[in-house]
Amino acid sequence: MDGADLDEVDRAIVRILQEDARHNTNATISDRVGIAPSTVGNRLNRLEDAGVIRGYRPEVDYERAGYPLQVLFVCTAPITRRTEMIDRALEINGVVGVRELMTGRENVHVRVVGGSNVEITRIAGEIADIGLEIYDETLVKTEATHPSIRFDPNE
Repeated sequence: MDGADLDEVDRAIVRILQEDARHNTNATISDRVGIAPSTVGNRLNRLEDAGVIRGYRPEVDYERAGYPLQVLFVCTAPITRRTEMIDRALEINGVVGVRELMTGRENVHVRVVGGSNVEITRIAGEIADIGLEIYDETLVKTEATHPSIRFDPNE
């Protein structure tokens, strides 16, 4: 299944889940989309099996959770070891996201959170220990995301 295989109902389901995955049951999605709750369940299973929906995660305010420092480490990884290094980076306590870029020297971005400069320094050391070369680091103030309108059946 790819994007071309998603019909209007699939897109509506994805959009609703992007808005609020926690408070939307099959029954509430069914009411909004106009199909039976069992059909919603079947569609969700198909979307999950195809990897379109990869999980249901909370959006955490790390600052309120006691981790006021968010840092983006811009790193370099050899192409042949990039996947391995990304997997290892994700195992480091405090790493909350990794982005792989396909070109250029600055090809891995590692987003970390911590409660102190000491903790951020520890995380940076662990990133370096797995072989990622830290090219630059940026203290992040905020990061915002929102659902893609591409899944809105009214757009």
